[in-house]
This record gives sequence, C-alpha cells and structure tokens, in this order.
Amino acid sequence: MTPTLDLTKEVAKHLIAKGWTLALAESCTGGLVCSALTDLAGSSDWFERGYITYSNQAKTECLGVPAKTIESFGAVSEEVAKAMAEGAQKNAAVHAAVSITGIAGPSGGSIEKPVGTVCFGWTIQKEKLENITICKTMQFAGDRQAVREQARDYALSELITLLK
Repeated sequence: MTPTLDLTKEVAKHLIAKGWTLALAESCTGGLVCSALTDLAGSSDWFERGYITYSNQAKTECLGVPAKTIESFGAVSEEVAKAMAEGAQKNAAVHAAVSITGIAGPSGGSIEKPVGTVCFGWTIQKEKLENITICKTMQFAGDRQAVREQARDYALSELITLLK
C-alpha cells in the first residue's frame, strides 16, 4: 500500500465517521488530490467534487475568488488559498474543503515566491453554520512532479489532523 493511499483511507475514515462530505479546489496539483481520493472504492460516499482552477479566471468564475484578491496578493498566496477553499465549500455545500495553489516549476518562480512555494487552505465546518479556515504556505523541493506529489500528500495529512 502506498503512503498516499494510506492517507486517503484515513481521510475517508474520519469523513465517514462524521457523516461529512469533502470538496477540493486544486490549481498547481491539477487534480492529483482528487485522483488520489477517487482511487479509493466507495469515495462517492464522502467525496462530493473537485474544481481544477488553474487559471486566475477559473478561480474567479468557479470559486468566487475576487479578482482584486488575486491582483493584490498573487494567485499563489494564502489569501487566494483561503478564498478558494471557502468558495469550494460554499459552492459544493460540503462540510470540508481543501485548496492548493502554488508554483510547481520549473519556471514561474520569483525571489519572493520561488519554485516549490505552495499555499493551502482548509475550510472545516465547526458548528451548524460556522466554519473555520486555516491556511499555510510550504516550500517543497524537487522537480515539478515531486512538488505536486508533496503538495498532494501534505494537503491530505493536514486535513486528517483537522478532522480528528
């Protein structure tokens, strides 16, 4: 069994125990997390949908990320990750949502945001109508695929921590 499959099974266990559903909003990972989730048979019981919003326009149109937020902070920012997670949770009417936006490389990086910079957002339902969103920025090493895979696994492992 792969570490990613172990993470997916753990996510499923916690969502099923709570009777919750999950949505994803992915940019740089291009659906890797959604693919990992749907590798598990029966995932339709707890996985609602995924949004692959690679362009800024898609982030705005599909998730309601304000264009002004993208202009002010950049697509790779905790502010955009927060808006993506909250937009996915709201639009999909789920209990939890995860977002990922980053620079997988090999180009696109800057001094402020080098290749491997990935921002995450996790929105979790706390009470009936109250949500909490947590955002983090990580720096991953390696080539494009390595950055994307590390981002996938990190998103899932942090989700598990929040679901416990």
